[in-house]
Amino acid sequence: MEDSGCMKISVLMPALNEASNIEAAITSVLSSFDSLGINGELLVINDGSTDATPELAAKAAALDRRVKVLNHKTPLGIGASFWDGVDNASGEAVVMLPGDNENDPLEIFRYRGLLDHVDAVIPFLYNPEVRSPARNALSFAYRAVINTSFMVLFKYTNGTVLYRRSILAGLPYRSTGFFFQTDILVRLAKAGYFFADVPYRLGRRKEGESKAVSFRAPGGLRLRAPHGKPLFPRPGRRGLPGKFPDLQTPRGRECLSLYLTDISFCGTRKGWRPGSGEKG
Repeated sequence: MEDSGCMKISVLMPALNEASNIEAAITSVLSSFDSLGINGELLVINDGSTDATPELAAKAAALDRRVKVLNHKTPLGIGASFWDGVDNASGEAVVMLPGDNENDPLEIFRYRGLLDHVDAVIPFLYNPEVRSPARNALSFAYRAVINTSFMVLFKYTNGTVLYRRSILAGLPYRSTGFFFQTDILVRLAKAGYFFADVPYRLGRRKEGESKAVSFRAPGGLRLRAPHGKPLFPRPGRRGLPGKFPDLQTPRGRECLSLYLTDISFCGTRKGWRPGSGEKG
């Protein structure tokens, strides 16, 4: 395992129409690299922006070799942008910092030493008051569904998670929806990887509106099950013991699929394991 002090960190920065924030977000990451002496790179993933975001990102890349720009012709969603960044990253560790400049990179970078002991560092908010009561209520309900359904104990799943890039390479399925990180974390937890939960302070968005909760974004919220079946079938069928009914696939496997998250766990009566993620 490589010493985190020598580890190169790749920051992945998805951006969709963030012309008002992208320059400050880029500057914040580069300044954090310098102040902490981090060997790092910044990949800005322009997700089909129609404003000046790509030009501003290209300008930053021309001024600093640590900045690279990946362009999508049309918006593909934050999940697809993340995986595009992972595939083009050269660092041993990767973390996503959105281009809205809400996140202080120092908040996650200060925990980089934990990668000497764990495979991923998962931040949770200790200042939830920066978000609206409705957003906090949605987050609470979402965590309850995930933790209950998959028998995990995550405090937060959609933040600036710091991963060893090597553990992402072995995942058999890549969710490209908004909740892609939940998919990643559940699969890694079930595979036996080690995590550290750490407190994290979130800033307030200075310009524009958040795109975090959108029903129109590619790969957004979906309340449906594979093969057109209802999310929770009628009672009385076999299922995950003590939890939810199962969904029978044409292959005869028993599945619990929450397409709120793009996660599918499949298995047999003897035990459960991460599924293929196939949507039928």
